[in-house]
Amino acid sequence: MLNIFIAMEKIFLLFISLLISNTWAQIFVSTSGADNNPGTIDLPLKTIPAAVSLAQPGDSIFVRGGVYILSTTITISKIGTPNNRYYLLAFQNEKPILDFTSQPFGSSQRGINLYGNYWYVKGIDIYGAGDNGMFIRGSYNIVEYCAFYENRDTGLQLGNGASYNNVINCDSYFNADPSQGNADGFAAKLDVGTGNYFYGCRAWQNSDDGWDGYLRGADNITTVVENSWCFMNGYLKDGTISTGNGNGYKMGGGDNSNSANLANDFTIKKSLAFDNRIKGYDQNNNRGSMTLYNCTAYRNGINYSISGFINSGEVASLTNCAALGSVGSLAGHVVQQTNSWLPPFTVTNADFILIDTTGVRASRKVDGSLPDIIFMHLAAGSDLIDAGTTVGLPYNDAAPDLGAFETDGVPSSIEDKNEVVNHFSLQQNYPNPFNPTTKFFFNIPSAGKVRLDIYDILGKKIAQLYDENLNSGHYEIIWNAYDKSGKLLPSGIYFATLYFIDKSQTIKLVILK
Repeated sequence: MLNIFIAMEKIFLLFISLLISNTWAQIFVSTSGADNNPGTIDLPLKTIPAAVSLAQPGDSIFVRGGVYILSTTITISKIGTPNNRYYLLAFQNEKPILDFTSQPFGSSQRGINLYGNYWYVKGIDIYGAGDNGMFIRGSYNIVEYCAFYENRDTGLQLGNGASYNNVINCDSYFNADPSQGNADGFAAKLDVGTGNYFYGCRAWQNSDDGWDGYLRGADNITTVVENSWCFMNGYLKDGTISTGNGNGYKMGGGDNSNSANLANDFTIKKSLAFDNRIKGYDQNNNRGSMTLYNCTAYRNGINYSISGFINSGEVASLTNCAALGSVGSLAGHVVQQTNSWLPPFTVTNADFILIDTTGVRASRKVDGSLPDIIFMHLAAGSDLIDAGTTVGLPYNDAAPDLGAFETDGVPSSIEDKNEVVNHFSLQQNYPNPFNPTTKFFFNIPSAGKVRLDIYDILGKKIAQLYDENLNSGHYEIIWNAYDKSGKLLPSGIYFATLYFIDKSQTIKLVILK
């Protein structure tokens, strides 16, 4: 095993020696720029399309802060690779806002069409588009720390086969179409592909649903939502009731002739639904598996609704979930384990530190993560603490708590997601660029020795994050990019390489001070 790792490291160093001859460009866009400029920080371009036309795989487009008044859809079609993504990033802590309010309403009047693969979009707000704020039909993209608001259809929608996209720490709110029945916060629906993942997102006060997964043209796909909040959907920005569906997480289903057989295998973990007008967690007519782990529902019209049949071989299950108020409607085939409405629990307001929603719309932290709140956190002495079943999510003390928020302690720096995987992969870290902390995600298909190393642009190994045996599963590792003296590593390009038996995979990292 050691000889294999040594040989693989030599191959990697050769790979780095070839890469250092390739200088990835940094292209700048500013409201004060001009598209006949070279795109440097001193002479920036005016528009994102001009920057995209110049970019090559691995290049970074930095968008300076300010309001960009736009009336034409930005379409991004270039294709990157796992090791050479394209980057479209807000510059440092600046906030660019793409204002599309001058667009007319219409199905082709989107803010951004992300048709390419392997793009990383971070820190950009899209406001007032004539249709979707962003529409993704590409795959293996990451969209992080973006906001989509007051668009005239769904804030961020995935379709046309879009697969294996990660939407991280994004907000989508106040989206409303003229009919009020189409604009969701987030949607992986219609003819969408499989493997799309949402983490740390918020969807509120959209005229239709918070998340929508209903299908027309797709079947037997998977969608995962984790650590996300969904509230007050089915209301307009001014607080009046919309004519839309008004659900929080609509987990799938079909319509018309295929309404009774389409499967969106939908998983929701450690998430929160409250004050949605109709339902918090909604089967709709999804015939696929629905898995809810450690979810919390409060003051929705109906908190949990999985009342219809599912296809043979599919499973609907709720484990470690909590509801303050009535649970809702769950069919007899739904597998239930250690949920707050089951014996021996009796739930009251006293089980929670705070049931006031103050703070749920607060600004995100500097790294884009959700704000700290105590709403719906369990109060000391609640019998919902340490009362759950182990499902592969991290927990503290003797056993998992019920609901979305675990009390006390800090999860381990390496987290085993306990999911069955059949492929080896190192996914793009996030955030990226980062300062000072980032997280790596990787899949191991079988038991074996795993090593994760960090290299600088010259191929010098500067850190070893892991070097142990692991079982099959999906893992996460957090890295704080400090050297041995405790100083943050210099800004620039780095590489992370994951070694497993006779395989390896490398991704590019950017530390940006």
